[in-house]
Amino acid sequence: MTDIYTPVVRALVVASLFLATATLLTVTVNAARAAGALAIGSCGAFGEAFDFGSIDQASQSALAKCQGESCRVVTTARRGCAAFAVDFANPCGAHGWGKGPRLGGSQNAALEACYRDGGKECVIRTFFCDAKG
Repeated sequence: MTDIYTPVVRALVVASLFLATATLLTVTVNAARAAGALAIGSCGAFGEAFDFGSIDQASQSALAKCQGESCRVVTTARRGCAAFAVDFANPCGAHGWGKGPRLGGSQNAALEACYRDGGKECVIRTFFCDAKG
């Protein structure tokens, strides 16, 4: 290799190592902040929280966002997804929630639970995926 190409090759190696280190740090930070929670209340009220450092922090945030009566945390997720469904025709009636490793499965579980609860026109009211979900 000639002396002209040596600095260029060194610069490419350094740039590649820098990019790899930055990517690794980003993935590590996202995995560390991977806690979520879903709170529901009466008449379609809900609160969700995701990308928190702990389940307790996520639960407190979800409860604080829930603007209805009798709000409670129904599920938590660590690197997963959750969804909440209500009956479109009667939001104070049937509802359901679901959780799982992927969004589609969580939404399907929420809709199925809503229909089992007597819903006729169930729709997804909210959903979240946390970190890798």
